[in-house]
Amino acid sequence: MATFDPKTPYNNLPLLPPEYDIESKVIMKKCIGARTALAELKQAGEIIPNQSVLINTIPLLEAKTSSEIENIVTTQDELFKYVSVDETHADPATKETLHYRRALSYGCEMIKQRPVSTRLAIEICSQILKTDVSIRTQPGTVLSTPFEVIYTPPVGSDVIEEKMSNWEHFLNERFDLDPLVRMAVMHYQFEAIHPFRDGNGRTGRLLNILFLIHVGVLEIPVLYLSKYILENRAGYYNSIRCVTERGEWEDWILYMLDGVEQMAHWTHRKIRAIRDLLEHTCDTVRAKAGKIYSRELVDIIFTQPYCRIQNVVDAGIAQRQTASVYLKKLVEIGVLDEQQSGRERLFIHPKFLNLLKSDENEFMRY
Repeated sequence: MATFDPKTPYNNLPLLPPEYDIESKVIMKKCIGARTALAELKQAGEIIPNQSVLINTIPLLEAKTSSEIENIVTTQDELFKYVSVDETHADPATKETLHYRRALSYGCEMIKQRPVSTRLAIEICSQILKTDVSIRTQPGTVLSTPFEVIYTPPVGSDVIEEKMSNWEHFLNERFDLDPLVRMAVMHYQFEAIHPFRDGNGRTGRLLNILFLIHVGVLEIPVLYLSKYILENRAGYYNSIRCVTERGEWEDWILYMLDGVEQMAHWTHRKIRAIRDLLEHTCDTVRAKAGKIYSRELVDIIFTQPYCRIQNVVDAGIAQRQTASVYLKKLVEIGVLDEQQSGRERLFIHPKFLNLLKSDENEFMRY
């Protein structure tokens, strides 16, 4: 075990794989539960034919929460309001959170072409921060509380690049290890290396999702893992500290596996509730406004819960005047609320937004 002093750059951070048995019986038992939950989540995603309903919503919750861990706080309403339009008038926290959402979308495209790598990490962090990012070359980066320095990451570009190369090889060559174990080890090591001056936490959490998609245990980025980390923040930092100070990997890996399992179950339940609300909305529109009903129209108010007339036009559902009539009819029958925002009208889907915001999966019927 390398000697650790929180005030000294941790250039002796051990390379991967860890010397510790990272596939102990208790870890592998926990892996079974996490893998089962992920398999059920993949199946649940298939119950909503239009995958955009999920891709446009749950990753935005992940973006909000991952940013909140870094004290970048916005609201879901602000995010959904600006996610598909010019964000010029959004507040700084909302803009920064939307950068994370777009970085996730970018990463999902890139991971189809190449695996998680140092290069991809740099691209993702650059997307999040909206500036060109490179490996740290200057000393001075520390992690601290108001009272003390708790960690000083490695310094020197040669040292950091060596450890990132080792990190990359571990991820993409150790096929003998369970991918969920590799993800947990990957996340710790990335945060310990802390390769960038800023954005390491958000980049590391986003890479977790991309890695799980790359190895095939997820198909779309709907695992809301940052919620677990935010709600169990003390356990997150304590488990990391045990690895750093004493090389005790088991609690850290179990923590991450528990997060995967819990949030796979949470998202599974949320997807089923979304499916139920979607079908109830279809039934309501058919019954109360049958002349304008189409599944495409209902889908658009789930993919865009802050819907604009242009969204309906762009989806090819109707021309602008007719699209306005359709949305106003949905207001009339109680499905949507209408709101003026500057020069445009917003058509808001309150039941869906409330369902996304809540840990509960119940909704009031129309």
